[in-house]
Amino acid sequence: MLEIRRLRLLRELSIRGTLAGVAEALAYSPSSVSQQLALLEGEAGVPLTRKSGRGVVLTPEAEVLVAHTETLLAELERTEAALAASASEVQGTVRLAVFQTAALALLPAALRALGERHPLLRVEMVQHEPETALRETWARSFDIVVAEQYPHHAAPHYPGLDRQRLTQDAIRLALPPAGSGAAFDGAGALSEVAGLPWVMEPRGAASRHWAEQSCRAAGFEPDVRYETADLQAHVRLVESGNAVALLPDLVWVGRAPAARLVTLAGAPHRTVFTAMRSAAAQNPVMLAVRRALEEAAQAVLPA
Repeated sequence: MLEIRRLRLLRELSIRGTLAGVAEALAYSPSSVSQQLALLEGEAGVPLTRKSGRGVVLTPEAEVLVAHTETLLAELERTEAALAASASEVQGTVRLAVFQTAALALLPAALRALGERHPLLRVEMVQHEPETALRETWARSFDIVVAEQYPHHAAPHYPGLDRQRLTQDAIRLALPPAGSGAAFDGAGALSEVAGLPWVMEPRGAASRHWAEQSCRAAGFEPDVRYETADLQAHVRLVESGNAVALLPDLVWVGRAPAARLVTLAGAPHRTVFTAMRSAAAQNPVMLAVRRALEEAAQAVLPA
């Protein structure tokens, strides 16, 4: 009889690529992972890994097991969802991954609503970059992710993830308040900020690529002097008169912007969405969290 926990370790190895990666993802020691995989190999009666340099790769037989493990885990989630639906109260633990802006703008109201409606429901939240969080939700490290998608930069799709739009927010040019300096005060459109200091997210982020392309389409290369993934830092740098930025409306929820906001040509917007594994999408726990997030989004950015 094959052990489902060991099969999941094999699946994790196919995703992470190393025993150390599996150990870190599942809070095991590398030696424990190696031991459990050796036991699984004995149960299967065929070699499951072979050495490749300093690491290991899966054998064809192991790949067969991984494919079937995906089916087994999905069926197990559907069974758990059916069981949860039969309970009189919504209860359990949900692991939620969310990016910073959504955590600040949506989470307080969503968590408050969940606490009032479902006191037995526990939400564990981790702030995570959207693209990585989507992959980790597919890999089963999280149950639900709140992610984002910039214009013409589709977020990665993973098999078996159910995605639903949460909201859209306009992306605008954020300029320092009037009186910050002649260079800033004279700007009033994207085409007029060439040569001004910019703050952007780190290279590799979809928002950074989109912002750079927008500047290039306007006829200039942005002078990116400040780089941080913290959009609240972007806000402070703009409002203190040190930089300009392209910022989505969600960053201003709960505060009156001191920055001057300019609507861009074409009215570009960012899409914010939730994703969870399809096998768990009808679990009352997941439905409750998704509903609370949708209500919070509607309250701050009505459709």
